[in-house]
Formats: sequence, C-alpha cells, structure tokens
Amino acid sequence: MKIQTIAFLTCLTFTNVMASGITTVKNIKSTTMDTLELTQEWDKTFPQSDKVEHSKITFHNRYGITLAADLYKPKNAAQGPLAAIAVSGPYGAVKEQVSGRYAQTLAERGFLTIAFDPSFYGESGGMPRSLTSPEISTEDFSAAVDYLTTRDDVDPERIGILGICGWGGFALNAAANDPRIKATVTSTMYDMSRVNANGYFDAMSVDDRYKLRKQLNAQRTEDYRNSSYELNGGVVDPIPEDAPLFVRQYHDYYKTARGYHRRSPNSNKGISKTSSLAFINMPILSYIGEIRSAVLMIHGAEAHSRYFSEDAYKRLTGDNKELLIIPGANHVDLYDNLNVIPFDKLDKFFKEALKGK
Repeated sequence: MKIQTIAFLTCLTFTNVMASGITTVKNIKSTTMDTLELTQEWDKTFPQSDKVEHSKITFHNRYGITLAADLYKPKNAAQGPLAAIAVSGPYGAVKEQVSGRYAQTLAERGFLTIAFDPSFYGESGGMPRSLTSPEISTEDFSAAVDYLTTRDDVDPERIGILGICGWGGFALNAAANDPRIKATVTSTMYDMSRVNANGYFDAMSVDDRYKLRKQLNAQRTEDYRNSSYELNGGVVDPIPEDAPLFVRQYHDYYKTARGYHRRSPNSNKGISKTSSLAFINMPILSYIGEIRSAVLMIHGAEAHSRYFSEDAYKRLTGDNKELLIIPGANHVDLYDNLNVIPFDKLDKFFKEALKGK
C-alpha cells in the first residue's frame, strides 16, 4: 500500500523595491510530496496485542520529511481526548523493534501512542538513507508532537515522549526546546554527542578526536567522489573473540531472531559513517537543565552505558525529575525483557505527569 502525504511548507521570498527603498515579504506555499510504501502486514519483533487498535499513519517534520509511524490506541477507550506518547529508538533501530513494544504496551494501559521511524531510515522518508543528525533527530520528536496535537482524540495539553538508547538523548534535547512536551522518559539513554566526541568512558584525547575528524572528512571526500555514503556496517557479525560484553549483547538482540528486522540499520548495514561528524561538533544535552516538565530516566545497573544517564540526571533541576536504576539489568535488557522493563512505573509516571488540570 502506498500512502501519499502532502506537506505544505512556507517559503519566504524577499523582493527589494529599489526605487522606494521598501522591502516586501511574500509568503509562498510550495508543495512537496513523499510517497511512502508502508507494510500493512504485522512484521514486528513482538506479538500483536488484542487490547489495542493498530494502524499506520504518517506525519511530516519542518524539513518536509515524511515520517512513518505505528499508532496504537486502546480498545474501548474512555470518552474524551486521551493522553498521548510518542516513542522512538534505539539508535539504529526501527519501530518494529523496541519502540513498538513500548508503544503497544503503554497503549494497553490507556494511552494513545505512536512509535515512529526517524528520518532517513525504516519506512520514513528522507535522503540520503541511513543518516542521523542531532538537529533532525531531535526535530522528529517535536514533529510527532505537531501531529498528535492535531488529532481530535488527543488532549494537546497531555502529550509526552519516550526515547530509548540514542533517542533518549534526543528526547531530552526536544524536551528542553519544546514546552508542549509535558513528560519525558528515557530508557537506557545514550548521549550520542558525548560518545562520538569522547569515545566510551571518555577515553579519547584531543589528538584522538583530531585523528577521527581527519578519517571522517577523508570519508566525505570519497562519498562525494562516489556519489554514495559509506555505511558503518551495523552491529558486528560475526562476533570477534575479543569483543566486549556489550557488543555481544547488541549482537544477541539485533542479529538473532530475538530482535532482527530487515529494515533496521543495526541489524543490517548500519548508519552512514560521516553521521558522527555532526555529533562531535554539536552537544545535544547543553540545555537539559532548563527542562521544566517531568522527567524519568531509567537505566540498568549493569549497563555499560549507565554513566550517560547518571551524569545527565545530575544536570536536571527541579523536584519532578527521577533516576531509576534497575538492579541486575544490562543495556539491552531494557529493549525487550518484560521482566526488567518497569512498565508499572512508566504507567504511574505518565498518568501522574499527564493528568492535566
């Protein structure tokens, strides 16, 4: 099935009237259209719930990119507009994997939810493919809020977001910039700027970073010459004997029947190598101390990435911020382990933060 989405973008043109010295500004609406091919069969990595209604929807961001999403709505929902939650992540995953599982489960608990593919991969539009950007990846969350606010069955004053892994960092960045977001949850959060600029556990030196920049900009030259974008290969397969434990854990999810999906960059050829350059130069968590709405950060006690959440949490202010560390859990446990993901806590948090006036 093909769904055609028309996004109207306002362009400003400036005409200088030299004789009078007057500058006039005209608003001109230009039309762009993305045609997305959306799979209608259930091709998720988790079973379909009989407690929610599922449908495919599209929306566009302010760059004119059309995004694809799965919408989950509780059956026999109470009368009146619902609280809504937009979900995305992990970094390099698609909505048929982790975000969809979170979205469907929260819909079972009474929320209207969408799990969306970010710009440039999955079923969403955007060229070139398999790209990430600190600005556009953050923008996608606010674009999801744009869409939700226009639905008659959503209360625009009761919208939250949930970001997993790298999209946890983008969720915090969006919450800092978008007061329409009334509640934010991050699960097993990565600070993509920090890990790209400093390496894991901040092990990179200034010289290391300079060397990396030289490599990535040499790659830009090759990409331009070849009119293509070299990909990073996704999760390594087969696993080297000396691979760190967390790499093995990623492999156990993305490269096995547990979590593999044919559209997932991490499960296949990965994300463009030069995507890292923008993150090195643009810290995405600069203003999270200014978030005034409620924030819940969740991380596994045994996760290699735990320090991202702990350090980000220290920068949050106010009395409506919480860090929850799950004993015994690693990074990937919070992807799909229903014995570990604290859905009761998520339910309570969102219902309290999105209860409205």
